[in-house]
Amino acid sequence: MHQEVSLIATVAVSFVCAAILGYLADRVRLPPLVGYLFAGIVMGPLTPGFVANAELASQLAEMGVILLMFGVGLHFSTADLLAVRGIAVPGAIARIVVITLLGIGLASWWGWNLGAGIVLGLSLSVASTVVLLKALEERNLLNSASGRVAVGWLIVEDLATVLALVLLPAVAELLGGHATAGGLAHNAGLPLPLTIALTLVKVGAFAVMAIFLGPKIVPWLLTLVARTGSRELFTLTVLAIALGIAFGSAKVFGVSFALGAFFAGVVMSESNLSHRAAADSLPLQNAFSVLFFVSVGMLFDPSILVRQPMAVISALALIVVGKTIVSFLIVVMLRYPIGMALTVSGGLAQIGEFSFILASLGVSLGLLPSDGQDIILASAIISITLNPLVCLGAEALHTHVHIRWPVLSNRFGRRRHEALGRELEKIRAINEAREHKHQLEMEELIETFPLFAKVDEDSQEELLLLFRPKSALPGERVVRKGDRGDGMYFLSSGAVEVQLPGEPIRLEPGAFFGEMALLSGGRRTADVVAVDFCQFFVLERRDFNMFTAKHPVLRQAVSEMARERTAMNVMRQKRDQPSSVDS
Repeated sequence: MHQEVSLIATVAVSFVCAAILGYLADRVRLPPLVGYLFAGIVMGPLTPGFVANAELASQLAEMGVILLMFGVGLHFSTADLLAVRGIAVPGAIARIVVITLLGIGLASWWGWNLGAGIVLGLSLSVASTVVLLKALEERNLLNSASGRVAVGWLIVEDLATVLALVLLPAVAELLGGHATAGGLAHNAGLPLPLTIALTLVKVGAFAVMAIFLGPKIVPWLLTLVARTGSRELFTLTVLAIALGIAFGSAKVFGVSFALGAFFAGVVMSESNLSHRAAADSLPLQNAFSVLFFVSVGMLFDPSILVRQPMAVISALALIVVGKTIVSFLIVVMLRYPIGMALTVSGGLAQIGEFSFILASLGVSLGLLPSDGQDIILASAIISITLNPLVCLGAEALHTHVHIRWPVLSNRFGRRRHEALGRELEKIRAINEAREHKHQLEMEELIETFPLFAKVDEDSQEELLLLFRPKSALPGERVVRKGDRGDGMYFLSSGAVEVQLPGEPIRLEPGAFFGEMALLSGGRRTADVVAVDFCQFFVLERRDFNMFTAKHPVLRQAVSEMARERTAMNVMRQKRDQPSSVDS
């Protein structure tokens, strides 16, 4: 294969193999993620047949990590996390600590050093966002209290893992590894405490800048670009912000691409256009996430199942059995219901994308042996495959407990569960109120101006961005005769009079004026004066031409109404009542 088409070959074969094996995995009721991992194994250098370019695949995988973390940040809800903080924060931290300690013990049993044990334990302690969300969606639990707790728990684990990704390079040499040139490595000659402090200061400075400057700049920039009406330019801007912040933060502050991308998503989530940004960037997130999992599969050596079967089995037992028991006990000790404990422990009994990232970093830092990465990959593939069965087992056990001990099942943790339910209901009500307000704005727009019912909902939202609000006091001249048409005016409240020779014409809410000057390119033909306190939506000339060019049906409707007005004016003139509505 020629070098110039190596990238095309890698991407093409990756997508083809991932699509086929992902479909087959779904047909046997497994997460497609398992198929993507197996596609990487098939394409890897340790299996016969086509061998993809591993170096290119690793760079594409890095892109996948960036977009994956950007998506996590984009859907990050501070309110949801605060609502479940009483169980998610202590539960996630306690489980990470316990499983990491068990991982260190397991590594010690295998003869590994402390650094390898820490990386192994951290890798086995965190669950997969992709797998958990899919499991909750399939069981219709995503919006339940148990589902929200599981997602909040996972967010805390993700944040802890991001912190681990930041700190591992700084302590790598102390743990028996080596610092990398591109990481947050410690500076030569500096004591370790000072190195860690400097690392945290850099991360803190970046976080402060992202939190305080980001919400002021990013939403403004998104709105500015959205007003152009170009969907591809909006998508390009979303990706430019995600990749630009990730790359810039790595170069300026020395933080990882993953952390920079996560904060880019968090900042963008504050914008009113975050849902559109998520929808537009989702296809690329999915595509590069697939390449990430394929590249992880390429790194896997299947012979590890033969060379070290007991190591794989013990790591898998820690994931499926150990994490399930630990999670269950933590939830119960925090006095939450048994059903919630079973749902959370079953859904989180697997490992995924963050485990791969941690394992890869551990190998690059010289902390984790290559066999360790293979063990983690093998455990991930098998645990993800088994996770649907674990979830079904948790549901069956919950049913059994409810039938056998109904009083215990109904009363244990009831008070905390009800308090959590009330908190989540408040947040749900706030979100619904926000969505309802937006929906009312759209409905009010259509009710006031039925003309806009001719375009789809996305275009109506785009129109809201294009509108410039304007107000006028009674007696104020809104449009001056003889001026060039600068925009089309939609009257949402109040009343105006079109000053025509003879009898003026009064326009009420729902009317519009100024369109004729835009359609003909001529000048205003009459003064328009406010007779009440008025609120307008103004569609400027450039925006009018751009929007109506994309929606010819709307332009035709405006033109027809303009012709009707012109005809009415002619009839008025024939009755010796000259009129020329400025439109």
